[in-house]
Amino acid sequence: MKRIVFIRHNDEPGDDRVTRFFEDKGVDPDIRMPFRGDKLGDVDGSVAASVVFGGPFNVFEEYRFPFLHEENRWIELCLKHGVPILGICQGAQSMARVLGAKVGPKASGVHEFGYYGLKATPEGRGIFPERLIVCQSHSHGFEVPVGAKRLAGSELFENQAFSYGPQALALQFHAEVTPDGFRRWQQASWAPYGKPGAQTREEQDARMEKYDVDQATWFQSLLQQFFGAALANG
Repeated sequence: MKRIVFIRHNDEPGDDRVTRFFEDKGVDPDIRMPFRGDKLGDVDGSVAASVVFGGPFNVFEEYRFPFLHEENRWIELCLKHGVPILGICQGAQSMARVLGAKVGPKASGVHEFGYYGLKATPEGRGIFPERLIVCQSHSHGFEVPVGAKRLAGSELFENQAFSYGPQALALQFHAEVTPDGFRRWQQASWAPYGKPGAQTREEQDARMEKYDVDQATWFQSLLQQFFGAALANG
């Protein structure tokens, strides 16, 4: 079986929907943590696909976090060799940066922390339903790289997803996060309650209960659509 390489940026338990998707397919992901010194090696014939997860690091601060150079090299190689790669939040921002797009906070200091609606672009309507509420936790965003297709936006962050060719997908939001995972974030010391745009805990809980099942169903279908060929050929 070829490797599915996960790049993670924290020590949270692997109870997210991406991990569960692959485990349900009988795949044990190859988890790497460059922020802890793990090397990624080469994107060779043993690599079927890769996922770059979210995290707390500013992707434009390679001088502070030199391991980001290693991650950028990996992303570049996946793009070069046509290896399916999914970037989530920080991972999506790294993909945008590798492709030459600007990444960073908005001047207003606005955050998305909670559950927010997405609006698909014409190019994104084959991927996103007409209405989708997704989990968010970020204050930085990305511009859409030259040559990429903008797929979705939200009211506060106009760029929420892009694709780059058929094998690269970047998602600013966190459809992979389960209610248990988001509850950990709600209790974290960094939770940005009171920041512009952030929902209250009461709003988050109500929206989670109402929309998480639809989010999970959509995301499961997306993962199958995006990674299905890589799994079949593995």
